[in-house]
Amino acid sequence: MADEKDTKSDKVKVYSTDSCPWCVKAKEFLKENKIEYEDLNVGTDEKARNEMIEKSGQMGVPVLDVKGTIIIGFDEPKIKEALGMS
Repeated sequence: MADEKDTKSDKVKVYSTDSCPWCVKAKEFLKENKIEYEDLNVGTDEKARNEMIEKSGQMGVPVLDVKGTIIIGFDEPKIKEALGMS
């Protein structure tokens, strides 16, 4: 955690809510592929919600920030491409 600011840009950010099944699928995909991610609950974290809206221009979840590439929804091909897996 001491290096949190240094590693933040490399870590995938997942903007999600507790009640979103596609958010769960996105996080499961990242876990299965051993991709580190930061889970930001926009249902309870106003700062994260505002950050997500600023980046994506919308309120829908999940929104993934993969090294600056914004992916709206659980779009496995786009996530793989952004991670360099394709």
